[in-house]
Amino acid sequence: MALIDVAAREIHTKIVYYGPGLSGKTTNLQVIHRSLPPHVRSELISIDTEAERTLFFDFLPVDVGTIHGYRLRLQLYTVPGQTLYRQTRVAVLSGADGVVFVADAQKERLADNLQSLRELMQNLTKQGKRVTEFPLVLQYNKMDLPTALPVPILDRYINPMRAPRYPAVAIRSVGVIETLRTIIRLVVDRL
Repeated sequence: MALIDVAAREIHTKIVYYGPGLSGKTTNLQVIHRSLPPHVRSELISIDTEAERTLFFDFLPVDVGTIHGYRLRLQLYTVPGQTLYRQTRVAVLSGADGVVFVADAQKERLADNLQSLRELMQNLTKQGKRVTEFPLVLQYNKMDLPTALPVPILDRYINPMRAPRYPAVAIRSVGVIETLRTIIRLVVDRL
């Protein structure tokens, strides 16, 4: 839930990047971090395993600028995608103002995407959030790979709610900033 500090004229919001393991959540935050001017970015904090997979979460605070006279500060998080870390995902998702669901577009990952998306919807519902009104953006990552499903197929399976969605190749910075801009807009509109 957004924290509005009237005295300091600041709004702090939490956006969580959610999805199956190795879908590109951490890559998104790395690309965002690299693309920000030095005066608005801080350190990207990652807690990884020895295999360089997210163990607990990644965290990137970002100062976006002023909206309606208030300074908007984002807290961007990723969740670990591995099935083992289900409770960690619940904890990181707690208090989120918006979610970016990063799906791996490869055909062989469709079942993983669907399982992760179902879990996300269940977790949001358990936290008292109305899924149909909650700010959500989908990103179909790894669209450059030969086994990537076409967008209409991904829409049919992963996006029945017709959330805004972006094809992406996060490792090449394609679709990352567009995804971020849209989730920021949805979160701010809801506030």
